[in-house]
Amino acid sequence: MQILVDGDCVFGNGFPFVDEEIVNRAMSNIPFETYSNIGTRVTNDMDVEYFMNLVRIRFPYRLYAVEIEDSVFSKLEFTERMILHCVYSRSCNGFVREKHITALLAENSPDWTIPYIVKVCDEYVIEILQAVYENLKDRNTNKFKNFCAENWAMFCKSYNRMISYWNEFYRSDYYRYEEYVGRKLFIECFGAKRNML
Repeated sequence: MQILVDGDCVFGNGFPFVDEEIVNRAMSNIPFETYSNIGTRVTNDMDVEYFMNLVRIRFPYRLYAVEIEDSVFSKLEFTERMILHCVYSRSCNGFVREKHITALLAENSPDWTIPYIVKVCDEYVIEILQAVYENLKDRNTNKFKNFCAENWAMFCKSYNRMISYWNEFYRSDYYRYEEYVGRKLFIECFGAKRNML
């Protein structure tokens, strides 16, 4: 059983470096039930698109499917778990995104998870930014920096989104932008330049 939209497997283009059979097996665990019973669609119509080593990666901006039960999740193989952590990093529920990004960072996650980690960092949940920064700040993040450099136009948009959320929600707590965790994450770990527009 796969989640299909217009005949295509949702997230079918989100894991080009993983065997398709493993992706389909992981995706078959996602329930059809959605948050707030929003309807039959489990994702929105917007996609996120990146390149990694010149290979295109495309995945939905948001996932509305409810979370897989922990008892099911714990029985999955490592790669299946990594796929589903990535998938649920796109959840419409910020707590679910935080949970799965934190779990992804806690394991020795493969390089193909990088697009999902970077993407969630241009959003408004500061706890996610803090979790990613704390996990990456003392590590070699050259692979993240290379990924961001390969996707520079998209990365600049992400940087600007991160700034706009700081301005809207966190400016009163972090009046000096230099102290904001999002800025530190983007500059120290992702390779943003101090003079980015």
